Amino acid sequence: MGSTEIMYKRILDHINSAILLFDRQLNLVYINNAGEILLADSAHHLIKQSACELFKSSDPALLINLKQSLSMEEPLVARALMLSRPTQNVTINLIATPMIAGEQVNEILVELQHVDNHLRISREEQILTQQNTARLLVRGLAHEIKNPLGGLRGAAQLLDLELEDPELKEYTQIIIAESDRLQGLMDKILGPNKLPIKRPLNVHEVLERVRQLVLAESTGNVAIFCDYDPSLPNIQADKDQLIQAVLNIVRNAVQATDGKGVITFRTRVHRHLTIAGKRYKLAVKCDIIDDGPGINPDMMNQIFYPMITGRADGTGLGLSIAQSLINQHNGLIECASEPGNTMFSIFLPMEPGHE
Repeated sequence: MGSTEIMYKRILDHINSAILLFDRQLNLVYINNAGEILLADSAHHLIKQSACELFKSSDPALLINLKQSLSMEEPLVARALMLSRPTQNVTINLIATPMIAGEQVNEILVELQHVDNHLRISREEQILTQQNTARLLVRGLAHEIKNPLGGLRGAAQLLDLELEDPELKEYTQIIIAESDRLQGLMDKILGPNKLPIKRPLNVHEVLERVRQLVLAESTGNVAIFCDYDPSLPNIQADKDQLIQAVLNIVRNAVQATDGKGVITFRTRVHRHLTIAGKRYKLAVKCDIIDDGPGINPDMMNQIFYPMITGRADGTGLGLSIAQSLINQHNGLIECASEPGNTMFSIFLPMEPGHE
């Protein structure tokens, strides 16, 4: 392989879209790294397979469009096609471009764009925008409340010193106690005020600590199952902050199942993740899954806002704080929910991101 070909291969391997090259008989002759990830198989195994084999379980329109582009010798674009994979089906856009050499088409270049991934990136950006906007608004409000609250407490303390009647002192003690309670609530609303102290950490240490805490708190009716990937490398993280973030999510899951459900912890490596405009090659993905009734669809876009809760006795701060803690690790929490299957996914990058 010449230096020019090596350079072109390096360029193609750094493209996010899947690039596949088929010969005139529609046998695969090249696939880039993104294509291997999309098809969930290695180039060594995929090369020389026919398009009929590769796409036999996918949307029939995918193969029909390829053959049509080849026979008509014209570029073709098809959108929202279903691509079958061993793990799950995904939605793709297809761009087929015949490669003409001399007077005939010798090869056809195919670009497959993972539509689900683009939607996911948009959803991530929306979550982060919501989180940042809510944080700014709530912090401004909390600061405005804290200042007069301190004066109110101070005045109640001075009044308490002047009063001799024990019955009247009870009222000032109530004012002081309620001021302290509101002060604590404001501190929670303001969120984490300490920068994470990052050290090498195996995320399973965090999950195991949370599992022990939750089982100790519960009445014994909660079942927690673990599906860990033992090959996960360490990440740079603040152990205490991650424990707090995961604990907030798991306690929500326990409450959602009325303390009688099944919760699953699952860890996997996640490849090619984009968060806040930065692209990461590798990330740790921690899923927390419960079999509760699910989250009301009307609340799904608001669950990470502070003070939003579906429970009469809830404060609506747990998920907001968890998202803030994970954001400080350049990560993100996502949620998908349906009755019997609610999953919170925590993404923690393993390395610095690239713009």
